[in-house]
Amino acid sequence: MLAVLWLLPALLIGCGSVAPRQDAPVVSKSERPAVATKKGGGYYLDDGPGDNPPANIDTIPDAEPKVEPLHKFANRPYSVLGQTYTPDTRLKLYKETGVASWYGRRYHGQKTSIGEVYDMYGMTAAHPTLALPSYVRVTNLKNSKSVVVRVNDRGPFHSDRLIDLSYTAAYKLGVLAGGSTRVEVEAIDPANFVAAAKPAEVPVIAPLADKGSIVAVQEAPLQPVAVSGHYVQLGAFGAQENAESFRSRLKGELALLADKLQIHPSGGMYRVHAGPYQTLAEASQVATEIKNSLNIKAVLTTR
Repeated sequence: MLAVLWLLPALLIGCGSVAPRQDAPVVSKSERPAVATKKGGGYYLDDGPGDNPPANIDTIPDAEPKVEPLHKFANRPYSVLGQTYTPDTRLKLYKETGVASWYGRRYHGQKTSIGEVYDMYGMTAAHPTLALPSYVRVTNLKNSKSVVVRVNDRGPFHSDRLIDLSYTAAYKLGVLAGGSTRVEVEAIDPANFVAAAKPAEVPVIAPLADKGSIVAVQEAPLQPVAVSGHYVQLGAFGAQENAESFRSRLKGELALLADKLQIHPSGGMYRVHAGPYQTLAEASQVATEIKNSLNIKAVLTTR
């Protein structure tokens, strides 16, 4: 009988699904334990960044929206801390503003609400009611930074918070130091994500007033023409400004490849490519050299 009573609450949460995580108590800054890290502090009591955050965290790409089936059990109604939540059972329009927080080592390696292992260094998030899995664009209203994350977990379970971000997503948005900030969360329809991609910008050409010749008065920040060949993809971002920032950093660290670094907009993402190279072997050699020098996971692509 005791065993039956002990199992009952778990069964009520949702048959076959992983129980939504229980948030740790929220504490004020003065009550939070000090965490020595160059990346900032945690928001939860006994939570925070890992002991060895990856050195190349800036290069971790945003989540790339794709059509995938909704989880069979994780979108059923459930109760946590005396509050009942009724998740969406389909993808739909969603746009809300509220407070974003983040969760890290306290849950790292544990299962999310859809049974996947939580990786605090991935680009994911937790939301109380959005259909799982789904994709959203999160924008920090204080600095206008934006990322695309995959929602694969439940939480946060505090009335004053809207979404919980992974450590990396919070880092990219500039949320880590304060623990939380106001954001805008907008759902992404994976089926229409390609159509929503911003077109590449082209150079503006204007005639000189005195001689009638032409001159480029504005350099295109994106690659306007797709040159066929083999490329080395070094990162993919949901926001153009993040891709531009990453490319600028690489130009300083990969001086010999500076002229070959470009941004290729495709499928609603901004991909930082090096190339083109005439042969796959040449591109592969460059990818290996970049990985060895900067520890960046490079992907070969042809277009």
